[in-house]
Amino acid sequence: MNRLADSQSPYLLQHASNPVDWWPWGQAAFDEAKRRNVPVLLSVGYSACHWCHVMARESFEDEETARLVNADFVAVKVDREERPDVDAVYMEAVQAATGQGGWPMTVFLTPDARPFYFGTYFPPGPRHGMPSFRQVLEGVRTAWTDRREEVDDVAGRISRDLAARTISVDAPRPPGAEEMGAALLGLTRDFDAVRGGFGGAPKFPPSMALEFLLRHHARTGSDGALEMVRVTCEAMRRGGIYDQLGGGFARYSVDAEWVVPHFEKMLYDNALLCRVYAHLWRSTGADEARVVALETADFMVRELGTAEGGFASALDADSEDPQDAAGGHAEGAYYVWTPAQLAEVLGEEDGVRAARWFGVTDSGTFEGGASVLRLPEEQLEGEGEAGPGPGAAEGERFEDVRRRLFEARAQRPRPERDDKVVTAWNGLAVAALAETGAYFERPDLVEAARRAARLLAGPHTHDEGRRLMRTSRDGTPGTSEGVLEDYADVAEGYLTLYAVTGETEWLERAGTLLGTVLERFAAEDGTLYDTADDAERLIRRPQDPTDNAVPSGWNAAAGALLSYAAYTGDHRYREAATRALGVVRELAGRVPRFIGWGLAVGEALLDGPREVAVVGAGAEGEVLHRAALLSSAPGAVVAVGAPGASGAAEVPLLADRGLVDGRPAAYVCRGFVCAAPVTDREALEAALRT
Repeated sequence: MNRLADSQSPYLLQHASNPVDWWPWGQAAFDEAKRRNVPVLLSVGYSACHWCHVMARESFEDEETARLVNADFVAVKVDREERPDVDAVYMEAVQAATGQGGWPMTVFLTPDARPFYFGTYFPPGPRHGMPSFRQVLEGVRTAWTDRREEVDDVAGRISRDLAARTISVDAPRPPGAEEMGAALLGLTRDFDAVRGGFGGAPKFPPSMALEFLLRHHARTGSDGALEMVRVTCEAMRRGGIYDQLGGGFARYSVDAEWVVPHFEKMLYDNALLCRVYAHLWRSTGADEARVVALETADFMVRELGTAEGGFASALDADSEDPQDAAGGHAEGAYYVWTPAQLAEVLGEEDGVRAARWFGVTDSGTFEGGASVLRLPEEQLEGEGEAGPGPGAAEGERFEDVRRRLFEARAQRPRPERDDKVVTAWNGLAVAALAETGAYFERPDLVEAARRAARLLAGPHTHDEGRRLMRTSRDGTPGTSEGVLEDYADVAEGYLTLYAVTGETEWLERAGTLLGTVLERFAAEDGTLYDTADDAERLIRRPQDPTDNAVPSGWNAAAGALLSYAAYTGDHRYREAATRALGVVRELAGRVPRFIGWGLAVGEALLDGPREVAVVGAGAEGEVLHRAALLSSAPGAVVAVGAPGASGAAEVPLLADRGLVDGRPAAYVCRGFVCAAPVTDREALEAALRT
């Protein structure tokens, strides 16, 4: 065992028995490199990464390769999910040097942490123009020994370039209607009208861009914006990227048709997409969207829920292959089927029917003649309203087949689960489950959101609620401090949970975290950093406003700050949100696919956002509360409480609001102007549409 044996990270523990003498990230590793006068080999990945596993099997578990590493380097292994700051800084260097990035990430550093040589996956032998990993090791060793001055010069230039990369926005102004229109035009140009989504292969679920489009439609009535959401969500729910048996989404599709996924399932994707489909249902009433939202929520609770109430990070792409007598692992082995396997579980007749329904062919759509289950386009004709099956006439049989296949699949060797609880991603899950539970009257999902919030408020929080840790495992907090996305996404989750439950604790906790954002993460010009001002100093303080796999901490903070300001009337938070959105104005027309959450927040600002205070209990109050939650007004905030209750003093939006003629009432405000209170659902819905 090496120095990773005491780690909390499942990814690092996967490497604890490697013959490579790994060190965790920390000053001790760099001190050792300085003592030995050798470079540092930095390897960054995560537990659900397929190619990380491949490189581990090929190189890090190989005795001869390990001998070379141990003799000439100090090897440092980093879980990018634990240390997104380290990952961000060196990934920026990799992308600048090579024009691309990804995981595993391989970087060679001087003993003072300056990078000088970069790459991602390296094969065990030369392949497709790539050098072997051993060749890379030998080349770096030679350069370090024979051309040290050149290495130092390269490391110095790269580090100076990275350190100089700061984002500033002159006289920051938030995006207006013109910028939103330019973003819509840019997305329209990239839209795949036949297969949904944006761009070509590989195709990622564009959850944040879809949120923007839904909000843009709600504000402007744009049919084109809504159509892009409809087509994309329909294509994804019919494709192999969606688990047709158990619900939930894989990380991305390797093709442009959503047929074959990269099979890892990430908590953040499923939380974000659960919310997208719930919001699509809210906007259209489409039952297919309801089914996907609920199945995705149930997947998160069933497959990712932890004993402590939180949600695990991911399910691996690989699992033990039942067809491999040696017990080897293969990507997608848990999920794919052949016609013979269908017939074995279902019998000949239902096996043939299932193959037609799910697009399972003799030649297969995946490796080894197997197929990923999907719902081919030809099944559209005659489809019933109740869900993604082949039609109302066969609906019951279809559901029975799904159930039997799901139960049979559950007997296969399961993919490994990374059971560390990442703070930010659990904040996203809290928001998704709270809303989905409220929309579809599933109190168990709201309770799941509440349990996760309790965990976040417990082991993940310290310094009297002001600071967050990045992770926990088995209820024990990790050692890495939270980054901006942790504060922003948890605040978003707390605010959403407050809107659904009316429990003021969550509003108060969100305010405390957002106070830390203003104190520790914001620059004087309104820009935001990904790490706190008292965090570990890296060669560059990371700062990135673009939305990629998850909302950037920058844009997520802007959204949470805007919502909190609407609840409290505190202009400091609204001003901070407005200034942070200045970068969205600059990027909206240029890269709308990579600023989707920022655009969604911009839509909320343009719409107000609307503020709804519901006062009064009982059945009438519940009707008004539900109508407010179901409004598609962009970024609307909802406060609920009894007149004169203690919560009214803690929630300024409820202050001085009373019953009307003894009946529960709803007060709608927008742009610092309030309409007359209403007491019936239809009047409230009309006020929220105006």
